[in-house]
Amino acid sequence: MSDSNALYQERKCLGIPNPQDYHQFIKSVLIPEDALQRRIAELGAEITRDYAGKNLLLVCILRGGVMFLTDLIRHIQVPVMMEFMAISSYGAGARSSAGHVRVTLDLATDICNLNVLVVEDIIDSGHTLKSVMELLRARRPQSLEICTLLDKVVRREVVVPVRYRGFEIPNEFVFGYGLDIDEFYRNLPFIGAVDLEKYQAA
Repeated sequence: MSDSNALYQERKCLGIPNPQDYHQFIKSVLIPEDALQRRIAELGAEITRDYAGKNLLLVCILRGGVMFLTDLIRHIQVPVMMEFMAISSYGAGARSSAGHVRVTLDLATDICNLNVLVVEDIIDSGHTLKSVMELLRARRPQSLEICTLLDKVVRREVVVPVRYRGFEIPNEFVFGYGLDIDEFYRNLPFIGAVDLEKYQAA
């Protein structure tokens, strides 16, 4: 047995994942780093203009939206507050949401009478975000809007009103820049498309 195979077996016995190098399964770089950062700067400028003179709370949907939020907020030139929510809709190995969601981390801030902007990494069928919006709307914010980095419109099953959209993308399983595959690859600076025939779950 080679050293690498021995290490893999040891990690497997300990329950430690052994993810692939992404080069082995990437189909294409869908959105390169420079295009991402350029569009995020444009979104920040739009948000700055629209919320001038208003109180603004950004609600980031964990964990995929974190990288987008941290870059976006640097381009927003009005005072903002930040909050976080965690929603369970995909499990490891799942490739789409069935529309069943569970709040695993709720807001610590009362959003009544605040202007709330939900920051999301990707909208697919829309079921998850629709549930989040219904939950937040019941808390009586002054306004409630959505900013998503990626929008897979072709997959939409329910109506979700998107105020700010980074990119409309085709029906590809994507990863990188906050988006994971079985919790890995969030750290990549670009958005890549997965060749699912080549990807092997860790």
